[in-house]
Amino acid sequence: MIVELQEEKLKESRLISTTIDTSGKLRIVNGFRLKLIRLRIKLTLLKVIVKCYRNPVDWIQALRYLIQLRRRFLGNNKVRKMAHINGKYHIGIYTPGWKSKIYEQFIASQLNDFKQITNLKVNRFNNIFFAITKKCALQCEHCFEWDNLNKKEVLETSELQAIVQRIQDKGVSQIHLSGGEPLIKMDALVKILKGADKSSEFWVVTSGFKLNDTNAKRLKEAGLTGAVISLDHFIPELHNKFRHFNDAYYWVEEAGKNANNNDIITALSLCATKDFISEDNLMSYMTLAKELKVSFVQILEPKAVGHYANKDIFLNNEHIDVLEQFFRKMNFTKEYSTYPIIVYHGYYQRRLGCFSGGKKGMYIDTDGDMTACPFCHKKMGNVLNSNFDKSLEILTSEGCNSYSLNGM
Repeated sequence: MIVELQEEKLKESRLISTTIDTSGKLRIVNGFRLKLIRLRIKLTLLKVIVKCYRNPVDWIQALRYLIQLRRRFLGNNKVRKMAHINGKYHIGIYTPGWKSKIYEQFIASQLNDFKQITNLKVNRFNNIFFAITKKCALQCEHCFEWDNLNKKEVLETSELQAIVQRIQDKGVSQIHLSGGEPLIKMDALVKILKGADKSSEFWVVTSGFKLNDTNAKRLKEAGLTGAVISLDHFIPELHNKFRHFNDAYYWVEEAGKNANNNDIITALSLCATKDFISEDNLMSYMTLAKELKVSFVQILEPKAVGHYANKDIFLNNEHIDVLEQFFRKMNFTKEYSTYPIIVYHGYYQRRLGCFSGGKKGMYIDTDGDMTACPFCHKKMGNVLNSNFDKSLEILTSEGCNSYSLNGM
């Protein structure tokens, strides 16, 4: 009976999806064009290496280091696609777009792990997640900020801006602004973007709520790079149920359409629960993602924090095997080279460890306090405090408890 209901709802969802505006440009690059882009990216890498080091021996070793780093992430798999938006080429949500100074600065920061760069400033962080509000109209099943949701705000807009500035002073490739629902504080969000230095990309992590065309235009003009939009089921009613909000699916469709129409990079974010994980469900989700013309799909594994605290939500090895096989199939086989690119943190973290926890990133909550990541709630000091540097040292030394490999 459950299977029949799912099939019926899937048919209905496909009928609904035919109303989606699919007139936007195809943003996935593959085939021969991708080969040319990859060649040009290699030339950029060589340019950055020569800029960072004077010794030709270092040039060779640095190039080998980048090749080895790539293999640690991808193994022997070849990248089959990239996303092309605003004249830049993107391989993932958390790597800046190529053909930009931010990308070159990102590469220099990775090279600094190989051998310290002394003639250039390098970024301290790759990615920072910063929750700018406790407010949210939804009550999502997996909300990691559940205990703080809709409580009184602590930080003024000027303090939010000061936190961004302090992080940018350290050097950061990307800042992902979240909540709560960040679009509820639209004016503050625009002020943050307009006041920030242009040395970082900015993304917004959203349910899609209130990402109408007017707000999408404002965000793009203020300097927003991309939007990560949460969608936890391809069947509208089941996504709405997961989010406890009757219009949740509608706002995902609206957000995707309006972001695309304003050249904001779009990604869907899926919390892959045990009940959801199957080859058929994942394929239906990716088919919908392709129809919505998003560039990326992010897969998150449920964590026992916030609303999921003390609940039996962790995936077993069979679930993880399904996700990993699907990830490899969609990203590294020619058959699916026109589909959105999957970003699956668990796949990399199990092999490389966690790069958050102060190493290459961290989470800043709605009080300005630092934690290892959105799912690790042990506070390690406040960004605005005078002992910020010392607190960051402690956070980095403790690292990530879940993925403790030396290396999300």
